[in-house]
Amino acid sequence: MGQLREVAAPFEVPGPTGVAIRTSLKGLTGPDERVLRLVGGLLGSLASRDLKARCAAGLDHDSRQWAQRKRVLTPDSSSRWAGSMTKATHDQWALARRGQLAHIQSLQAAIGVIVSRLSLPVGSRGSKGAPGGYRSRSEWFAKSRRLRLLEDRLERERADRAAGRVRVVRGGRKLLRSRHNLEAARLSEAQWRQRWEAERWFLQADGESGKSCGNETIRVTPDGEVSVRLPAPLAALANAPHGRYVLACRVRFGHRGEQWADRVVANRAVAYRIHYDAGRGRWYLTASWQTPPARTVPLEVARSGGLVGVDMNADHLAAWRLDAHGNPVGNPRRFGYDLSGSAPHRDAQVRHALIRLLHWTQRHHLALAIEDLDFQAEKTREKHGRRKRFRCLISGMPVSQLRSRLVSMAAELGITIVAVDPAYTSRWGAQHWQKPLTTNTRTTTRHDAAAVAIGRRALGCPIRRRTQPPPQHRSDAVGHRSIQAVSGTPGREAAAHQRPPAAGRPRIPGPRTRSVGAGCRAKAGDQGVPPSGSWGSAHNRSGHTAEHESWHQDSLPLSL
Repeated sequence: MGQLREVAAPFEVPGPTGVAIRTSLKGLTGPDERVLRLVGGLLGSLASRDLKARCAAGLDHDSRQWAQRKRVLTPDSSSRWAGSMTKATHDQWALARRGQLAHIQSLQAAIGVIVSRLSLPVGSRGSKGAPGGYRSRSEWFAKSRRLRLLEDRLERERADRAAGRVRVVRGGRKLLRSRHNLEAARLSEAQWRQRWEAERWFLQADGESGKSCGNETIRVTPDGEVSVRLPAPLAALANAPHGRYVLACRVRFGHRGEQWADRVVANRAVAYRIHYDAGRGRWYLTASWQTPPARTVPLEVARSGGLVGVDMNADHLAAWRLDAHGNPVGNPRRFGYDLSGSAPHRDAQVRHALIRLLHWTQRHHLALAIEDLDFQAEKTREKHGRRKRFRCLISGMPVSQLRSRLVSMAAELGITIVAVDPAYTSRWGAQHWQKPLTTNTRTTTRHDAAAVAIGRRALGCPIRRRTQPPPQHRSDAVGHRSIQAVSGTPGREAAAHQRPPAAGRPRIPGPRTRSVGAGCRAKAGDQGVPPSGSWGSAHNRSGHTAEHESWHQDSLPLSL
């Protein structure tokens, strides 16, 4: 058995620092849509030009160049539009750099696995911690060629990162590649062109505290009136003073509408983004703003009354309530979701499962314990070889989506989230808790047992539970318990070589076993010839209380 890796300590997950809400723009007229398309197309071309300049600057970019980029964009738009575009460009470049680093790390992991397997004999078996050698010489040869290919890619990516080069596609690389295979994407050329242009439009503006309604570029009044400050080349299309165009529709935010209204009335910063969904033919308005970090309670307070352990799976969330000592309470709960179908359907399924879990947790006034999962290093085909179904399984699990949504939704309900290391939770949970928690009326699954293991780790309790007392007789013929109580605890059982003579269970007068040598027990004289009429006392043990006194062991909590 390989050496177990060190398990990280549980920690509280910080709450979200921002809020985003969305509503649809219903009732737009033909001129309204025409103006929005013209503004989005003009600003989108300027944003593409600015992104090109930012990528060309690379690592040499500084605040002086940032100001120069803004001055170049201002004559064709406005100062505020230029500031929003340069900030969005910088964020997109930084995101590409983070993606580049993640790609380098995945290449390094794949190369390490291939090198390790190539060094083993062909056909050698692997262990639970590491795969074995390749199955045949042909597979060994194919993987050796793939190793050279991955090494070339890694060298190229490292050179790009050192030089500060990134590859960014405005509109999305996935949509760009679908242009060469429209039949598989189920799109016509006109439909693809419409989506491509809509994704490359730029209609977003950062908020400004102290300005009217918190934003001078895209302004939304408390009564729902939406107006846009037109760029300089399109100022002739304005239908309101100061070069503004007022849309004919009125908007209302159903979710967090009161919070948004409070910020708008107080002239606090609110950022807006207008987006067109080409597939549905609808316009949407997204409002966002920053929030102070949510106050979290200390970890000891969060787990003082117990918590709910949650195991995330491909099609459901397995949850079990635990008390403060780590003992399961009640029956396990299962919150299922279906991840087939379109992206909006999957998103709705995830939200519905999470809100049911959070409402159940809120009724018990407990915290939630989840695993700090990250499958980025586990999705490579070099890690799992021919196990395509397992690779598809872990690739389809919405880990990041579940985690981000759970944290934001729990913060609104005042529920604390405790994250734990996912190491060995499923394996040890099934080993120590699945069978003991299975009864005639309840079937405990492996995922339910994993939820118990996650909750115990969040509480600071060991996952392994104490074994039952010896079932056959009073001696320890079946072996000692896997986890012993501390020395000096009443009722503690330990081997003689594990404790000093004076420690352990208090000495009880009388015989300690049923098998005692002749002449060594308190009633040794009964073994001889009894007096006349006393044969019954020698064979009838009912009068010997030492032989029939009840065996009692103090109860011990499972958390020891």
